[in-house]
Amino acid sequence: MKILTLNFLTCAVKSCKTQPAAFPLHIRDAELEQTDLDYNPLFLRNILPRLEWPAMASVCGELGLEAPREPGVQGEGQGQGAGGEGADMDVEGQGVEGQAAGELREFKLGGEGKGSGGGKERGDDEKQVQLEVDEADLQRLHKLLLETQIVSGTLVCGNCGHEYAVREGIANFLLPAHLV
Repeated sequence: MKILTLNFLTCAVKSCKTQPAAFPLHIRDAELEQTDLDYNPLFLRNILPRLEWPAMASVCGELGLEAPREPGVQGEGQGQGAGGEGADMDVEGQGVEGQAAGELREFKLGGEGKGSGGGKERGDDEKQVQLEVDEADLQRLHKLLLETQIVSGTLVCGNCGHEYAVREGIANFLLPAHLV
């Protein structure tokens, strides 16, 4: 199971679906493996706006891995970076002042897309967001999210405490009858 997958999983118990403590699942006794994969910057750029960065930092902390830096966000009325302490540091804790200017990529959030015919009616709901990411950060994210895998271990819900076994890289989310 790739580390990226953990950013999209929650507890399968019905009562946990609406509880914030059920996400992210906590990792216990994990065995990690690195697998070489082809670098795909387009996929990484498209997945960045969908990641829950605090959850990713939590997962990395539990695995003893360096947490990735959230890309700087630019939008109306927002500053240059994501803000907060460490916003000018890369994944390895080195300053980013000497790096080349990051690539800017625009993403549309909200609205129904081009085919809706809504024109400016929907345009008010849409917000332009730009994520600033440089090539070195993308390569580090690729290594963390796509090449690092959990081969075995346990995923634990923070709400109900239910444990899901991970064997041969596959998590077993089948629930016993009393929890369905």
